[in-house]
Amino acid sequence: MTKLCKPLLLCTLLLATSFASAARDLTIGVVYAPEDTRYESKRLEKSYPGQALGRPRAGAEVALAESSFQLSSASLKITLQDVPFDDAATARTQILAMSQKGVRHFLLDLPGADAAELSKSLQASEILLFNVSAPEDLLRRTACSANLFHTLPDESMMADATAQFLTAHKWTRVLLLSSAAASDASRTAAARQAIKRYGIKLAGDKIFKLSNDPRERELGNVALLTAGSDADAVWVVDTDGEFARDVPYRTNLPRPVVGSAGLVAEAWQTSWERFGAPQLSRRFKKATERPMAGVDWAAWIATKAIIEVAIKSPDAREHRRALRSPDLVLDGFKGVRLSFRPWDQQLRQPLFLAHGGIGGGIAGVAPFDGFLHPSNVLDTLGADQKESLCRLGDNAVGTKK
Repeated sequence: MTKLCKPLLLCTLLLATSFASAARDLTIGVVYAPEDTRYESKRLEKSYPGQALGRPRAGAEVALAESSFQLSSASLKITLQDVPFDDAATARTQILAMSQKGVRHFLLDLPGADAAELSKSLQASEILLFNVSAPEDLLRRTACSANLFHTLPDESMMADATAQFLTAHKWTRVLLLSSAAASDASRTAAARQAIKRYGIKLAGDKIFKLSNDPRERELGNVALLTAGSDADAVWVVDTDGEFARDVPYRTNLPRPVVGSAGLVAEAWQTSWERFGAPQLSRRFKKATERPMAGVDWAAWIATKAIIEVAIKSPDAREHRRALRSPDLVLDGFKGVRLSFRPWDQQLRQPLFLAHGGIGGGIAGVAPFDGFLHPSNVLDTLGADQKESLCRLGDNAVGTKK
C-alpha cells in the first residue's frame, strides 16, 4: 500500500464511523385491539363500502418500504412495534414504559371509545398519537387532546362531502333512513347537521331496524320505508352496513342512494387515477394482496407525516409543533397539499364520492366547486374553527365552554 493510500483509507474509515454513529433509530408503536369486531373475518369478507378491508398497519408498512431511500439518506431507521390493547390502563402503562426508552410516536387503531379513553390518560405526556381508524366526531370535539392527531376523516367531513354533492346536483330533498342503535347516533347527528348546513330539505326522517321479530319486519322493508316520500335521494346511515347494502335498487321510487351505500364518501378509492394514486394502490396490493381502503391510507399518511418531521428534527419534542406548522408539506396523492387543522388536529383532505364498492367509480371529489372558504376550501368539510368545540393551543388542551 502506498503512502498516499494510507491517509485516504484512514479518512474513509473515519467518515464511515462518523456516518454510522450519526444513524438514528425510531420506533412507531401500533396500538390495536386484538378482539376488535371491525376486523372480524365475516365482516371483512362482505367488503361493505367505506369500511376496513384489513388492519391498517399494512398502510404504515407500505409507507416505510417506499420511503427506504429517503430514510437511508437521512441515516434514519424506523420500525413498527405492536402494542396490543386489552384495556386503557394496561395500554397506558406499556406505552409510558416504551416512552422511557425513547418511543414517542403511536398509531391508534382502536374504536372511538377506546381511543378517547387512552388519549385522555396520556394527554399530559409528550407522546404523539395518530388516530387512523376511528371516525367519531367526539375525538375531535369534547374528547380532543393536544397530543392526538387524526388522519382518517371524521363523520362530519364525510357528511359534508355528501351534502355538497347533493347540493351541487340540486338534489335538495332527501329521505333520511337511520337506526336507533347507539353505534349510529353520532353519524346520524353528523348527517342531520350537514343537511341543515347546506339547506337541504328533509322529505322524511325514518328509523329502520333489522329484526327477526315478525312484528318488526316492516322496519327492515326498504320499499315500505321509502314509500310516500317524494325525495330526490335517499340518505342511509348504517355504521354496521348490513341494512344499507340492500337499499340501492329497492326504493319505492327510482332514486339515488347516498351515505352508507350507493354513493359513499371515502378517504381512499383504488379507482382514483391521478397524482400518482394508481402507483400507491398497486404497491399496496402487491404487498398485502388486497385493495387499499380508507383506514390503510390513513395509516400510510400518518407514517409519512412522522417520517417528514423526524427527518428534519431528531428531537421528538419538536414534532408536534412541526406537524401543526403551516409549512408542513404532505402529499397524499390527492392533488393538494395536506395539513393538520390547528384547532382539532384533524388532517385536511379531499374526499372521494365513490360508488360500486372496491374498484368502482368516482362521481366526484369534495370539496366541490362553488363552496368557498376565506382561508382554505378544505375547511368546508367538517367543523370549522369558529364552530369547533375543540380549542387546541400550542401547548394546552381545551374545549369551548
